Amino acid sequence: MTVPEKKFKLRKEDIKNLFSWDGPMGCIASDRITVDGAKVGYMYRAEPTANPTDSGWCFMAGDESEEYTNDPGNSAVYSLNTICNYDPDIIPLLSSPVGSAFIRDETGKLVKDEFSAPTKE
Repeated sequence: MTVPEKKFKLRKEDIKNLFSWDGPMGCIASDRITVDGAKVGYMYRAEPTANPTDSGWCFMAGDESEEYTNDPGNSAVYSLNTICNYDPDIIPLLSSPVGSAFIRDETGKLVKDEFSAPTKE
């Protein structure tokens, strides 16, 4: 089975270095953000995997169905900086500790969510 190439909302040459970060840069983001151009509606920081590039951050638009989310073809691993280019609103929240979660409220602001982010089993 051949996986179709994704048509990203931003072109590679449009990605700028938006912030400085000393930690691991890898994160997961939904295609609703990177392909469809939706803002980050929900983000959480889980315990990073053993992969030294994993920051633990996961970004979703917040309107993905369970079926959509369960399809690994609808998300991918990116650099945190790449996702910051899609939605710079996340930048001030990236230093939040493992277990942090944020949701976009009715005013459009990302606010702390009391949800406990997934932990490593």
